[in-house]
Amino acid sequence: MEKAGENIQPQPFLKWAGGKRQLLPEIRKYIPTDIDTYYEPFIGAGAVLLDLQPRKAVLNDINIELVNVYEVVMNHVDELIKELNKHDNGNNSGYFYEIRNLDRNREDYNKLSPVEKAARMIYLNKTCFNGLYRVNSKGQFNVPFGKYKNPKIVNEPVLRAVHHYLSMSEITILNTDFEKVVEAAKEGDFVYFDPPYDPVSDTSSFTSYSLDGFRREDQIRLRDLCVQLNKKGCRFLLSNSATDFIKEIYQEFHIEIVSASRSINSVASKRGKIDEVLVMNYEPNENR
Repeated sequence: MEKAGENIQPQPFLKWAGGKRQLLPEIRKYIPTDIDTYYEPFIGAGAVLLDLQPRKAVLNDINIELVNVYEVVMNHVDELIKELNKHDNGNNSGYFYEIRNLDRNREDYNKLSPVEKAARMIYLNKTCFNGLYRVNSKGQFNVPFGKYKNPKIVNEPVLRAVHHYLSMSEITILNTDFEKVVEAAKEGDFVYFDPPYDPVSDTSSFTSYSLDGFRREDQIRLRDLCVQLNKKGCRFLLSNSATDFIKEIYQEFHIEIVSASRSINSVASKRGKIDEVLVMNYEPNENR
């Protein structure tokens, strides 16, 4: 008998800052069709991965909580759905803050199983304000309650669809620095980079996704990595904001300007269409 999830398209099951669902029609135009191993060092919500569904992939994120969610979805989806159902009636502020505050005592939090941590993260993502993931200086999740009428806390068909793809493919999931992720990349492999974006203004920087942040020095380090990958014969595609800084440091590569919708911003008036860049080390008509 066909299991739930095998007959529907895998898709992101988390709302994530910088998620690529709105930009997928543009990104698809530039993805090579002949890929040996697919690398994605900043996996986020995984929209590009789940749209492409490569047979062999190396995935990574610096956010250990997010990495744990992917590992649990891949290996323990039944237990995850069972645990998530415990939160299904928890769309109220009292329950939300009770679950959010579990990480205030790290000793107790570390006693939670990987499945319990994954269910907590998915629950908070569905019920917190604007689907943000943000931590304070102590690494504690600090986004307030979202006050949504009917959030879908347990999306079993989608979770099973993602599980089916991940478990039936050759997938490696890492939690390390982006440079280390692609050390083994070779000619014929493809890397999609979706790093934290260069802020378009001094007040728009979103640095608390991880405790370390992502600075302009990291953007330069990422550019240098792209230069190295190019010399090795690897193809790469990179998304970022269309700032003068980003356009300047990637000027030796092909740049496409695209318009994307952004729904995550603490200021409602700043949500909407913004220009982004797609940077690649091949001409668009060469990727097919």
